[in-house]
Parts: sequence; structure tokens; C-alpha cells
Amino acid sequence: MNDYYEILGVPRTATQEEIKRAYRKLARKLHPDVAGPEAEDQFKEVGRAYEVLSNPEKRQMYDLGGESALGGNGGGGAGFGFSDIFETFFGAASGAGRGPAPRGRRGQDALIRLEVELRDAVFGVEEEVQVDTAVLCGTCNGTCTRPGTSVQTCAVCHGRGSVQRVARSFLGNVMTTSPCSACGGHGTTIPDPCPECSGQGRVRNRRTIPVSVPAGVDTGNRIKLTGSGEVGPGGGPAGDLYVELKVRNHPVFARRGDDLYARVEIPMTAAALGTVLHLETFDGHEEIDIAPGTQPEEVITLEGLGVGRLNGPGRGDLKVQVDVEVPTALDDRQRELLLQLATLRGEERAEPRLTPASSGVFSRLRDRFSGR
Repeated sequence: MNDYYEILGVPRTATQEEIKRAYRKLARKLHPDVAGPEAEDQFKEVGRAYEVLSNPEKRQMYDLGGESALGGNGGGGAGFGFSDIFETFFGAASGAGRGPAPRGRRGQDALIRLEVELRDAVFGVEEEVQVDTAVLCGTCNGTCTRPGTSVQTCAVCHGRGSVQRVARSFLGNVMTTSPCSACGGHGTTIPDPCPECSGQGRVRNRRTIPVSVPAGVDTGNRIKLTGSGEVGPGGGPAGDLYVELKVRNHPVFARRGDDLYARVEIPMTAAALGTVLHLETFDGHEEIDIAPGTQPEEVITLEGLGVGRLNGPGRGDLKVQVDVEVPTALDDRQRELLLQLATLRGEERAEPRLTPASSGVFSRLRDRFSGR
């Protein structure tokens, strides 16, 4: 068991001020930049002892039961850990030895929007987008230097990317480390930058990028093109390009999920007698059989003629809603014939028949078409 009082060299009756003075004296003496790396373990022990004994509550717990009474938090509990002490007293000195910073950095991601037709969402399509972005400099190929030249080792930091300075503190003289201002922390300088990119390793240009739009996409979907974003500073790796899609409305077909919807109007006589309709779909010409006695708002389903399923096999359906057109203007002959039909069917005076109210599966679609 560690004796924190013995580590700091103070009696158990020491005051807080005596503990603080002892810690500062030992920390100044044992700091690795002063005493060398072999003193690092002792320096950490001093820090742990000070963390406990400088806290009245922890000190009381330690006095009653030693390290075990601290519940394993003697070396870095909440509030003020050893790493906080080290950083507070010595700042950037803890960052020594990280090496020079790379000149090339990853480029930013980019977002572009692309509009496609409903047909393209049904089957998928190959498109091209044009993007104004940063591309690799063709003159220096990302080296940032004029062709035939190269970067040179920084004369100030000698390639380390950082410089050390002696700073005075209440602990005495300590060594601090900071990025080299001469080379920006890279360890190298560019005495003769590329004239095309001014030493950036990249230039602005317009690129044409192919985009494969899969079947089943909808407005708001995004396609990620890895590595098609802008090239990073210093000729660094490119970011990603995201293509956000918008599917244009179609004059005939509406979409809900993977299904397509359409409306057809037929005369009252065709609904009563039956007929064959001809409809142009995305798959070509289709014939639709209208059975005799077809009722208004009846739906006919053409399976597999809807939108391709995104990330899955098959397609949705095409649903055709039949609207029956009732004539509003009849000549005398037409009116006479309808009266004869009504007489034959016993419908001279029609009595209303109440049926259960139902919104119907297509009521919302009908409202959408009518603008409600």
C-alpha cells in the first residue's frame, strides 16, 4: 500500500499549505523534462498523492482506510485527476513527440441535387451530373511544388514540425512544445510552390460524374459516391459526393410507395355493357377489360407494372380507378330511350337505398386529384 504522506515527505498532521509546498517542490524536481524519462513514474506517484491529500474529503477517507477506502479512485477520480494537473501545469509539453503534421488533408464532402422523371424511378437510369469542385492539380500532381523541385526540411524545427521552448512557472523552468511557425507544423517548407495551384496541390474545375440511379428511388433519397467530393488541401484524399434526388410529378400516373395509380373515365353505357380500354403504361400498350356492370370508383389492378422495389426484387402494381361519366346533356331521342330503359327496369321513380358510409381506399387519392 502506498503511503501518500511518505511520498510527499510530510507528516500526517501537515496543513494544506504544507502539502501544496511539498508537492510543488517534488514536481519541479521530478518532472520528466528536468529529471529525464526515468523519473516519470515517481512524478505520477507524487501527482496521485497530491490529488488525494489536497482534497479534504479524500484525505479523510484515506486516513480512515488507506487506498482501499477510496474505492479505486485514488489515482484519477472525478473532479481533479492527474491528467488535469499535468495539463494545467505543463500545457503543450504533454504533446511532445507527435511528429510533423501531414500536409495533405481529406477534402470536404459535397451535396448536389438531381431531378429525374417518374419513369426513371420505375426502371432506374444512368445519369451524369456536373460539379464545380476542387480537383488534383495536374501540374504538380498534388505535390504543391513547381515541377522539378521538391519540399525542403524546415530549417527551424529540422523536420520535427514543432519547437521546444523553456518557460518559467511556479514549478521552475519547464519545457513546452508548440507547432513550428515557420513550416506550420508540417516539418517541411515549399520554397518554390507550383504556379498552377499556388502550392495548394488542388485547383477548381468542373467535373462530369456518372450517377447510377437505381429503380425505386423517391424524392429525398441520397446516393453516396465515395471519393467523388473535393480533393483535400495539399493534394489530400477526396471527400464523398452525395446526390439528393427529386422525382418529378407525372401528368397521368401518381405514386404511393411502390404502386402507381391512374384514373380512367368511361361512359355510363360502357360501364353497364362492358368494354375494353387501351392504356399506355411505362411498359407499353396495355388492354384493360371492363366487365359489364362496373361500378364507379372500382379499381382494376395490373400486377407488376408499378415501381421497381429499392434494394429488393420485383415491382409494385399499377392500380386503375374507373370513373363512370354520367351524361349531363341529352337530346330528345336519348332522353326517350333512357325513359324506356327506366320503365323496363322498373326505375321510373327511383327510391334511395341507404348503404354503410365508407371513405373507400381511393378517397384520399380522389381528393388529391381534385385539389382538396
